[in-house]
Amino acid sequence: MIDKLIEKIKKLGNPSAVGIDTSFDYLPENMKNNCKTLDDVGKAITEFNFNIIDKVADIVPSVKVQIAYYEMYGLPGLKAFSDTLAYAKKKGLAVISDVKRNDIGSTASCYSAAYLGSVNVNGNEFTPFESDFITVNGYLGSDGINPFLKDCKKNGKGIFVLVKTSNPSSGQLQDKKFASGETLYESMGDYVEEWGKDSVGKFGYSCVGAVVGATHPSQAETLRNRLKHTFFLIPGYGAQGGTADDLSVCFDENGIGGVVNSSRGIICAYKTEKYKGMDYAQAARAASEDMQADIYRALKKAGKVK
Repeated sequence: MIDKLIEKIKKLGNPSAVGIDTSFDYLPENMKNNCKTLDDVGKAITEFNFNIIDKVADIVPSVKVQIAYYEMYGLPGLKAFSDTLAYAKKKGLAVISDVKRNDIGSTASCYSAAYLGSVNVNGNEFTPFESDFITVNGYLGSDGINPFLKDCKKNGKGIFVLVKTSNPSSGQLQDKKFASGETLYESMGDYVEEWGKDSVGKFGYSCVGAVVGATHPSQAETLRNRLKHTFFLIPGYGAQGGTADDLSVCFDENGIGGVVNSSRGIICAYKTEKYKGMDYAQAARAASEDMQADIYRALKKAGKVK
């Protein structure tokens, strides 16, 4: 799957993912006013998501859908999550489910089956939340990763392992140093590189990627130089404060090696002065185009695209 994602990024000239992290509060007033129940909220969020996907599907390669924004609305929210994944796949987008699963043994296998593998019901196979990639937390070690690797290999899927996250307090643990001077995030990065060594594709990247935040450019540069076969999912651009110039260090000399996520900056763009007068879907497309241009400018400045 990593080769397919990179091929689409190269075709569109756009290493970005639109984060479909839709809160009820992000909806336009007319949509919110029509909601009285959680069922109404689920339906409204689904409509909002579908309209944005329709507007951006021809210019972006991927979407990232954060499950927390759906879980808080209960079963209607989870239906909206499931329908959004399926609709994005139908539109030809690479689908990243941001679920940050973390467990061991049989429990990790169950999580993996829900997103990357399948469950068997009297001879029939089902994948409840079929995704191309999911995010996982590797801090339980290989016990918590191997079930996901198995399904990745079997079904041509991928994972992004938390390595250096974009949140301000990530350094409290991730920047801790061992006696050797190596940091915890560097050690985790090395494990990610090792876990992916048998699945390196034609572009030199494996199905085991790393989550590396745009808000920590010096650490990201260290990881890019260290992890030659690890593709990055890069959160933190835009609303979290990361800039295109910050994140250019995440890409290799050929301008590949990562996909940059923006959530609120895209789906809430219609609320900003810059996109005033546009409806939410039109504003999302315009913001996506501006993001693409900004990343291209930064990569060109860094000498990573011609």
